[in-house]
Amino acid sequence: MLNRITSKPIRTVLRWQLYATGVIALGAGLVAGWPGAISAVLGGLSNQIADLAYALLTGGSRIRTAGQTLRTLFRAEAIRVLLIVVLLGGLLSVYKAALHPVLFLSFVVSVIIFRMAILVKE
Repeated sequence: MLNRITSKPIRTVLRWQLYATGVIALGAGLVAGWPGAISAVLGGLSNQIADLAYALLTGGSRIRTAGQTLRTLFRAEAIRVLLIVVLLGGLLSVYKAALHPVLFLSFVVSVIIFRMAILVKE
């Protein structure tokens, strides 16, 4: 699926997010056991799924005008925020053994890494 994303910066930060989530999950797993590792993975993945949807929606080549660009960006960001709310809400209501500090740490690190796409050269 990453092959459909033509932007090198977006592909790069999606990869960085996976690495960071893995490192946090490993550390949380060593400190808090399986519940910590699972919480870290779920926290990171909840944002990564939303970021992947954003990347797929904004990566189209059908955009021709500034108005279309803005509509696409606003629509993609709205879907991204909706996915984050739904995924985190569902995750927190279903997974009762979640370690909230670990989950939110992984989520926040994933959010910060996605915003670093502007630092990656094309």
